[in-house]
Amino acid sequence: MSSEQLLLSARGAGRRFGQTIALEPVDLAISPGEGLALVGPNGAGKSTLLALLAGALEPSMGGIERRKGIRVGWAPQRPAQYGRLSARENLELFARLEGEPEPEEAAARLLRAFDLPGKASPSANLSVGNRQRLNLAIAFLGRPDVLLLDEPTAALDPEQRRRLWERTTALRDAGGAFAFATQNLDEIRHYADRVAALRDGRLVFDGSADDYDRSQADTLFA
Repeated sequence: MSSEQLLLSARGAGRRFGQTIALEPVDLAISPGEGLALVGPNGAGKSTLLALLAGALEPSMGGIERRKGIRVGWAPQRPAQYGRLSARENLELFARLEGEPEPEEAAARLLRAFDLPGKASPSANLSVGNRQRLNLAIAFLGRPDVLLLDEPTAALDPEQRRRLWERTTALRDAGGAFAFATQNLDEIRHYADRVAALRDGRLVFDGSADDYDRSQADTLFA
């Protein structure tokens, strides 16, 4: 696939924090109609790579390329929301930042979709599960073409997990794409077309989910 057809790609992108290299230079592309799982032990560089792709971090080396005009939704591992604002107020604020033409309507739609409370209590008072739902709802603002999700099912109950994967696979089937960090083999088997594995800040595997078998997982996490 030509670079013009790719949605999002890292081109020798890496990141260091001071003298510590969190991610060695990586070449990784996300194509239309693709579900990409990022796997690896804790500290492997998965969150750093997703943050670079999302534009939440600037690469220390290399760069990130986006197809012109695409929108990227980002749900970091630690929810990025304003604790003093309610769930509705958070969604309305981020909807305006994403350029939603009707932010109140967008917020109401996502409150319903993610079963979030509409009352005016601060989001800091929400349960861990509801804070994660709000985190994911924010990622869906602006009707993104690509979703980048860091451990997205953490703290979700089974029904909310099912709904999340329905939404992400619908986006993929419509010609968008998603990438998600996970250590859950069942999620890889059911929702990933492709797997990129990292270890010690290096990309050590990039191939189809079918080629990522249990023996490779055992080696990666050994």
